[in-house]
Amino acid sequence: LESYTTGFLFAQMTAKKGIQKYGREAELQLIAEFKQLMEYKTFHGRKASSLTFAQRKGAANMINLIEEKINRGHTAENPVIKGRSVFNGRVQKGLYTKEETASPTVSQDAFLLTGIVDAIEKRHVAVTDVKGAYLNANMPHEVFMKITGPEVDLFCEIDPSLLVFVTYEKGRKVLYVQLDKALYGCVQSALLWYELYATTLQDMGFKLNPHDLCVANAEIEGSQCTICWYVDDNKISHINPKVVDDVIRKIEAKFGPMSKTRGDEHDFLGMEIKYKKGKVSIGLKKHIKKAIDSFLDDITCNANTPARPGLFETPDAEKLDAEHAANFHSVTALLLFVSRRSRLDIQVAIAFLCTRVKCPDEVDWKKLKRVLQYLRGTMDLVLTLGADDIRKMKSWVDVSYGVHEDCKSHTGGCISFGWGVLLTKCQKQKLNTKSSTEGEIVGASDYMPNMIWGRMFLESQGFLLNESILYQDNQSAIKIEENGKRSSGQKTKHMDNRYFWIKDRLISEGIKVEYCPTEQMLADFFTKPLQGSLFQNFRDVVLGYKHIDVLKTYIKKESPEQERVRSEVSSGNYISSGDGPSVVTWADVVKRRS
Repeated sequence: LESYTTGFLFAQMTAKKGIQKYGREAELQLIAEFKQLMEYKTFHGRKASSLTFAQRKGAANMINLIEEKINRGHTAENPVIKGRSVFNGRVQKGLYTKEETASPTVSQDAFLLTGIVDAIEKRHVAVTDVKGAYLNANMPHEVFMKITGPEVDLFCEIDPSLLVFVTYEKGRKVLYVQLDKALYGCVQSALLWYELYATTLQDMGFKLNPHDLCVANAEIEGSQCTICWYVDDNKISHINPKVVDDVIRKIEAKFGPMSKTRGDEHDFLGMEIKYKKGKVSIGLKKHIKKAIDSFLDDITCNANTPARPGLFETPDAEKLDAEHAANFHSVTALLLFVSRRSRLDIQVAIAFLCTRVKCPDEVDWKKLKRVLQYLRGTMDLVLTLGADDIRKMKSWVDVSYGVHEDCKSHTGGCISFGWGVLLTKCQKQKLNTKSSTEGEIVGASDYMPNMIWGRMFLESQGFLLNESILYQDNQSAIKIEENGKRSSGQKTKHMDNRYFWIKDRLISEGIKVEYCPTEQMLADFFTKPLQGSLFQNFRDVVLGYKHIDVLKTYIKKESPEQERVRSEVSSGNYISSGDGPSVVTWADVVKRRS
């Protein structure tokens, strides 16, 4: 899933199909794109006779596309369409190293953390879009492109000087050009644009955050101004709106007029951003509607939770046909985007479904349908983030032991500053463990890098943590994490030393480990498909509808096993029955699976 502007790009098609679907409107959008390429002097013509055989053979075709986007005020039924001309970068495969082609974009975690700061400091926020973006960067290498078909006549009509470079190959008009600008599609274009934009901001007095190279800060009029950018989209914030105006003017002086929004509501990479009462909310309702509409089955009813208790079970079932398998893959990918940015309440279900996209079956199809049924009934839910004190970070890590069919555990983790959570982890562990204590240590080891990065990022933003607490609900794991090998007995002496680095990090990072009762363990939400009131209570805290302190007053009305995973036999601890949970052995579990 990719967004090039503040709109949500949900479909793209060839120019031919786009013209068939939208007619003259699509043609006009392509002509506008061609004019922009000429305006930026993207390329100059080259005579075929002046090129070597290798240069002609290596010239990539220009690909023309029609993109459908949902901007503010538009829907999937009435999208904005845009022409897009790109370089076929496949011909450059293997010509450059990864370091020469990779380009940073602001991470979701960095974006959310800066959004929290914007909210609590009541900063004025602007979202802008740099016109042309890549086309502002010069192409330092010799790159050739071939334009064929009717597009040749259109370019020659816009710039008649290109006529002398037109030739014929196999009866078709061909125009060879050499790129002067970083055209979309070239494998090095993204890095060229990033280096140009980052250098421009540094020349304006901004300093890059070393822990996210697409976040830049400058001290202006005694307060911090922050810019986050994702390719050509920017979020600019400062407590003084005049400073924001001045920064925008300086960027426009370099790259030309930008589209922009001001105020408390914005679209950024398809996310609906709203600032209100010291908090920031992120919604993705348009994406959810698109997922429901594109699913091949009709979604006509609602579900109370995203997944039934047996989510992790994988019984034998008939495989999906090619059409349904492709639909399963695309809808799951779209919901992955949604789950990571706003709807954290579907992360457990989507984390499992992502492991099934290679060869989904009918049971997986029903599980995906269940997620969509849940989303249908909770369409308006958003993620709301806020901070009582940005310098006090609280983290929760929990592990659901042996819940997967291969007996691997599932790690859940999250961080909160008071309202809502971020930096979440919902992931199947990479190795099998011999006990729940070992599983908890592995989970803490896997999650702690998020805590360390969060501390380093905030420190580079000018916020030194006064408090960092890690909550866990396993006393044995806590002792081993605090004491290392001194608290390791017969059941954990086999553990690899790399999992005992936690002890050293707790000291160097100043992290305090505290015990958290299971019924208050927020990370439990990301380890298994919870049910009933337990799911709803945790969801309200995770999405920021309730403060994290309500966990302290939560009184359990049902037994933990009844509301957690009633039929999740793969945990090896309980099996459901009409009279309540009863203890089973691993032999019983293996027997059930066989």
